Amino acid sequence: MSKEEAAREAIKQALRALRKRHLLEEAAHAPALAALSRPFVSQGLEWKEKAESLEAELQQCYKAQSRLAEQLGSEVAETRSLKASLQEKEQAIESLERELTETREECLKLRAELDEKTRVVDLVLSENSEIKRQLEEMTLIAKKAEAENKTLIDRWMLQKMQDAERLNEANALYEDMMERLKANGLESLARQQVDGVVRRCEEGAEYFSESTFPSNCKNRIHAHEGGCAAILFECNSSRLITGGQDRTIKMWDTNTGSLARTLHGCLGSVLDLAVTHDNRSIIAASSSNNLYVWDVNSGRIRHTLTGHMEKVCAVDVSKISSRHVVSAAYDRTIKVWDLQKGYCINTIIFPSNCNTLCFGMDGHTICSGHVDGNLRLWDFQTGKLIHEVAAHSLSVTSISLSRNGNMVLTSGRDNLHNLFDIRTLEVCSTLRASGNRVASNWSRSCISPDDNYVAAGLADGAVHVWSISKGDIVSTLKEHTSSVLCCSWSSLGKPLCSADKSGIICTWT
Repeated sequence: MSKEEAAREAIKQALRALRKRHLLEEAAHAPALAALSRPFVSQGLEWKEKAESLEAELQQCYKAQSRLAEQLGSEVAETRSLKASLQEKEQAIESLERELTETREECLKLRAELDEKTRVVDLVLSENSEIKRQLEEMTLIAKKAEAENKTLIDRWMLQKMQDAERLNEANALYEDMMERLKANGLESLARQQVDGVVRRCEEGAEYFSESTFPSNCKNRIHAHEGGCAAILFECNSSRLITGGQDRTIKMWDTNTGSLARTLHGCLGSVLDLAVTHDNRSIIAASSSNNLYVWDVNSGRIRHTLTGHMEKVCAVDVSKISSRHVVSAAYDRTIKVWDLQKGYCINTIIFPSNCNTLCFGMDGHTICSGHVDGNLRLWDFQTGKLIHEVAAHSLSVTSISLSRNGNMVLTSGRDNLHNLFDIRTLEVCSTLRASGNRVASNWSRSCISPDDNYVAAGLADGAVHVWSISKGDIVSTLKEHTSSVLCCSWSSLGKPLCSADKSGIICTWT
């Protein structure tokens, strides 16, 4: 295309554009031209109506604007409140997030501790299981050992009894041989024994004075801690021997009330005492299942006599010889001991426990008082029961032999005191009193050396003295504040001594 043609074409396009613009301007100004072509009156009415309409619209717009302004204010206030609330919640969220973080850390720590504790518990459980297993094994071993121990003890006791029986047989054989070898010397031997008894009686008679019933307390001594259950006088002496729960033996001068000596070595409470007629040895029955023999001169223990299986509650020495001792325990046995050899030579078994016993004057008879209330007489060499009599309706607590050996005094839990003729075992007299109540199963009563009076302690702390011939109470001694457990009368005729549960000893003249 040439330049001219291009120019013509451009002019044509420009003309077309001008025409189009003119048409558009005419269309835009058409309403104005139409209005100008109408009369001015009609145009004024229309404008007035439009103005009123526009004013009404403007008022509506103002009202809408006011409402929108109020709504905007409330929305702004609510927005501020929501913003403040949002800030608080954001802070709370931050705090909760921190707490959550701390809680998670603590949870992790606790979980670690729990794991550690779980491991420890598992370890402890395993150790406990092992210990239980070991305990079961040890229990089985202990039961087996206990059974073996019981079997050994039974065998040992059986062996001891068999040994004692063999020893008794040997002694019997020896005595039989001696009787055959010395058949011609029996009369002289008996005369020597009788002369010995007579000489001892004469020695006692040299110091003896007639007993009078006591009425005054001469001495009040706190002898033992925890109670005193055993007292007796030395033979033909006013020196008193006492034993208590404090495991000591004490010797007292009753004239002055002073302590002369204390013997130690007993491993249990002293329940009964005996002294040899030469006053050289003291024997104590103990709750430790043993008997203890002291040498008075040295103050040392000569023998510890073992063999009883329960507490030893009674002991006595032969009136003929200082060699033989008898004891009773709560294992339902009486044992005969040889002090020269230091072991048991005979064992007597019976169905009811023995609370008290004593040797007869012949040195061959044992008198025993039992829980079943019976008085039994035994041959100490053979262990055979000689005689048995129902002495009390309840337990026998005490047995005392008269000086002449013809009467035996028994006291019982039925609160009676019976005097038996030992030759016939008939009751000669029964002593009782209103309110008389025996304190224990081992309450010891006694007979005066002249065989005229009986003294017994009571649970209320009093000591009753009866006249045997009259059968009445001639004196009631009141100085103790607790139950009186035992009484003992000096073989010299005075004084009388009593001991109570508080360990107090009173000397009465």
